[in-house]
Amino acid sequence: MCNEHSIAIRNRLNRIAGQVGGVSRMVEEGSYCIDILTQLQAIKSALGKAEDEILKQHADSCVAEAIASGDPEAQRRKFQELVDLIGRSKR
Repeated sequence: MCNEHSIAIRNRLNRIAGQVGGVSRMVEEGSYCIDILTQLQAIKSALGKAEDEILKQHADSCVAEAIASGDPEAQRRKFQELVDLIGRSKR
């Protein structure tokens, strides 16, 4: 992953970490359950966006490099990684 994208992802993950800390404080303070759940939904959404961005970068770099290499084994390996990832996300 290039440095520019790495910084953007790290910034996004740091914001998510801050949100998680905020939710923890909400639980500690006895905040209203619906407010906590609303914040958890926002965190799930933010994590999904981070995941999408990392997956896009993987396709744009690692998968594209395997395709360009012409190496069938490298191509199969990258394809299998994606299949495995999708399989795990269904569990």
